[in-house]
Amino acid sequence: MTDKDRVLLAKAIAIPDRVNKLSDAEYSVFSQWGDDGIIQYLTHHLKLSNNFFVEFGVENYHESNTRFLLMNNNWSGLVMDASKKNVEFIQSADYFWKYDLLALHSFVTVSNIVAILNQYCPTEIGLLHIDIDGMDYWIWNEISGTFRPDVVILEYNSVFGSDRSVTVPYQEDFNRHKAHYTGLYAGASLPALIQLSNRVGYAFVGANSAGNNAYFVRKELLNDAVMEKSIQTDFVSSRFRESRDRKGKLTYLSGDQRKDAIRGLPVFDTDLEKIIPF
Repeated sequence: MTDKDRVLLAKAIAIPDRVNKLSDAEYSVFSQWGDDGIIQYLTHHLKLSNNFFVEFGVENYHESNTRFLLMNNNWSGLVMDASKKNVEFIQSADYFWKYDLLALHSFVTVSNIVAILNQYCPTEIGLLHIDIDGMDYWIWNEISGTFRPDVVILEYNSVFGSDRSVTVPYQEDFNRHKAHYTGLYAGASLPALIQLSNRVGYAFVGANSAGNNAYFVRKELLNDAVMEKSIQTDFVSSRFRESRDRKGKLTYLSGDQRKDAIRGLPVFDTDLEKIIPF
């Protein structure tokens, strides 16, 4: 099936007037999970300041959470990836000239992210998606001091659970498979991301059914169709089994096995504001 066929088929899917959980609006066109449907729901029901998106950690953009916005809704956007090969692939694709898309080769850090956004983005951003498998909390903390996107999608690590407000400590050159062979030691817990987002004026409005992406909206944009949710009702524990052994082979750990595999590793507790063992 061509990309054009996939977009045309998705156009026939009605956007719900209201859902109890964001996952009720899910469907996938280019997103790995059901995030395309969630994003359509949010952008349809919110009064956005700009139809411009930013997504980083996109790999070759084959699977992404903003490509359907680009091709279905004619949004403009900026995508970034640390791999030059991936960025060159994006720049050679037909959608790159058909739509207003900028692709940058960059390893995103706290030190460079604001400068990059200042150079390439408008002052108002409709949607920001952070998915870099590691320093997501710290990058969002840095961005939120300068930019206020309408919608923010943050990847969370459900292995850290729904009770503890923790993230991996900041490391400029972090790589989750080098940090721990399982690949499970990365990112931040959902409580940590909610705490940070609340502090800068955002409400948690739900998560996808895969249990890896959480959605936040500027509080002044909330309405009857997009309302603040609690972690008690809308936390989703992931079911995908991507853990590795020391040789890089999948081990398919699930449930508390994943938590046990990274037990004792250092995490930054955002309540205590210090590094403690997980």
